[in-house]
Amino acid sequence: MTRPTTIPPCTIVLKLGTSSIVHEETHQPLLSTLSAIVETVVELKRQGHKVVLVSSGAIGVGLKRMDMDSRPKHLSGKQALAAIGQGRLIALWDNLFGQLEQPIAQVLLTRGDISDRTRYINAVNTFKELLSMGVVPIVNENDTVSVSEIKFGDNDTLSAITSSMVHADFLFLLTDVDALYTSNPRKDPTARAIPVVSSLAAIRSQVSTTTIGSALGTGGMETKLIAADIATAAGVATVVASSKHPASIFDIIEYDYNLLPGKANDGSDDANANVNRPRPPHTLFIPSDNPVRDLKSWTAHTLNPSGSVIIDAGAHYVLSKRESGGRLLAAGVLGVIGAFAAGQAVRVCVRRRVGSEEKEEERRRYVMALESTRPGSPILGLLKGEGEDGVGDEEERDREVQEIADGSENEKGIGEADVVEVGRGLANYNSAQIMAVKGMNSSMLPRVLGYADSEYVVENITIKMSLTTLSPGGGSP
Repeated sequence: MTRPTTIPPCTIVLKLGTSSIVHEETHQPLLSTLSAIVETVVELKRQGHKVVLVSSGAIGVGLKRMDMDSRPKHLSGKQALAAIGQGRLIALWDNLFGQLEQPIAQVLLTRGDISDRTRYINAVNTFKELLSMGVVPIVNENDTVSVSEIKFGDNDTLSAITSSMVHADFLFLLTDVDALYTSNPRKDPTARAIPVVSSLAAIRSQVSTTTIGSALGTGGMETKLIAADIATAAGVATVVASSKHPASIFDIIEYDYNLLPGKANDGSDDANANVNRPRPPHTLFIPSDNPVRDLKSWTAHTLNPSGSVIIDAGAHYVLSKRESGGRLLAAGVLGVIGAFAAGQAVRVCVRRRVGSEEKEEERRRYVMALESTRPGSPILGLLKGEGEDGVGDEEERDREVQEIADGSENEKGIGEADVVEVGRGLANYNSAQIMAVKGMNSSMLPRVLGYADSEYVVENITIKMSLTTLSPGGGSP
């Protein structure tokens, strides 16, 4: 199968769910589908693309080997079946790819592996080396020692994180339906396919995601929306398409490539070529044109947060700007929830209900603190362009900020029910230290703590929810 293409070389991640690999009732491997996937991957590589395959199915293959009818209820039974099935699954892939002389590599990951920064970087480097060698990495969750896949949903999240790690251009979530639908197309004849999603927040109110999913898999369409959220934030175009027709991947790439941010003028055919081209069935999730890469993506999606830092509306406003660098001053902190150490991931939260006048006052205070700490910061020029004026000389700013800190409320009564998560970051100080300096000007940190490794209490912050997306009351209702 040789296909001409005008698309420049891309990095493509294909994710196959359990229902695409083994039959739901007999647990026999779906050899025709798997063979078609193999032929597609080899042809993609022949065209110059780099391909990573994320393959579920270890438990399904284990069920067949042990002649069991259904998944065990207890965790250890599922992990035992995964251990039995994983060897046979990779042997099956190796046999199929071997027929076309395509080398593969097995990569088994857990959330613990990629939560450690050093091991994460090692995994990234391994992927780079394998792809440069022309090898197809086949990735799966290491179910034998991890509860993440079994508990949270069929490798969709893993495929999105893998896409971010390899800086993929496309993530294909291949499933037993050919697109994202407004409701379950198997049960609702009025279900409508959604061709393009540019806002995941908006689309969630239009679709029902709770009824699609196989008995063998642990996910459904909801986990695919979560995966699309992670991948598109990292700049990866995400596609939901049918695993029964993997050859449609070529048509989808050709059709969608010029619709992606920054791709229209890179030497490929003009986007007008789609005018007379039939659209292959699929749903395209448009990637962010300001993607979050590497450290921030790692912080936001691979780390389990150890606590929360509550910030005011002023800090939220500034951190929502890309020019902020994702760094939080103590002046914007209202309190903490939980205990955490320096270097650990934390949730960044705001109070649920804040009045508009209080928001404006908090914004003024934080900009004033920022101006005192970083008078040459690029973000200040942007904020002043939006109507934020200077607030006097440095001494006056320092005095006013410190008066605000000295007189601020303790905020002891704030709990998880009172806040909404708007982002994540890495703490530079532990929870007790951040609580001690909350609301203060950064110049006070050495006096209060006895040292100051950084003037920022939290860094590498990724804000997922800006002020404009919160409800008028200041947070989720």
